[in-house]
Amino acid sequence: MEDLKLVISPSPHVRDTDTTEGIMVAVLISLIPVLAAAVYFFGFSAIRLVLLGGATAVATEAVFQKLRNKPITVWDGSALVTGVLLALTVPPTLPSWMIIVGSVVAIVIGKQVFGGLGHNIFNPALVGRAFLTASFVGSMTAWTGPFDTITRATPLVVGAARVRLPDLFFGSVAGSLGETSALAILLGGIYLFYRGILDHRITLGVLSAVIVMSFLTGANPVYGILSGSVLFGAVFMATDMVTSPYTPRGRWIFGVGVGLIIMLIRTWGSMPEGVTYAILLMNAATPLINRWTRPRIYGQGVQRS
Repeated sequence: MEDLKLVISPSPHVRDTDTTEGIMVAVLISLIPVLAAAVYFFGFSAIRLVLLGGATAVATEAVFQKLRNKPITVWDGSALVTGVLLALTVPPTLPSWMIIVGSVVAIVIGKQVFGGLGHNIFNPALVGRAFLTASFVGSMTAWTGPFDTITRATPLVVGAARVRLPDLFFGSVAGSLGETSALAILLGGIYLFYRGILDHRITLGVLSAVIVMSFLTGANPVYGILSGSVLFGAVFMATDMVTSPYTPRGRWIFGVGVGLIIMLIRTWGSMPEGVTYAILLMNAATPLINRWTRPRIYGQGVQRS
């Protein structure tokens, strides 16, 4: 009998070909339709904000890591994704210095103070957006219509009766750079799903909760999904791998929770939109959801006779 060699090594033993760099590149590719729609409807402002947001996020992470004598990891693309996502959640007229400040806050407060990628509790881009919304309310609610710089109300403000569904689907409405075109968002989401990066449970959980709550409150469910940041948040923000649960059941709970909070804020809150705060609140609940839904260790809890 041949001698058998037993190899002992630490986990993980199951490996995947996906890398952080590959995932971030895929996310950036999926955002191309959204960025293209933003440029088409809002012009140069979209390019200005995305470039400033992305460049500031990358530079901030490099400087912060250098000051802390940590390895500089900006080449993994996570900082760039954070800056681009933040830029796509702001109005097209936002001043340049504000997107710079928001990107700095997103990287430093939302990511690096927790220890960097993989350790942050909250979605960094939404931390930056929440800071900008709380600090510069006027600029963060100054919406303009597509193809012009005329101030207009968003579909959530004017109501479903005064908005055409085709405009909501294709993006010919006022709103943040990345939230107006449902078609562009869906194209990006389909690509991420095809690549195996987007988990359908969270996205479907968010949309299902919005639909059910819309029926219960007498609202139009299609309008509820296509208006505001629901679709963008469900596809690109809530599905963040670091700040969402890792168990299948936990992801359903997370998605449904995000959708319920969105509708609670929309229906009874003082703000027309609540996607940012809904996702951040559920980010805070993620460790608890993971604890509740993690698989039981084989044999644990079994009573022996």
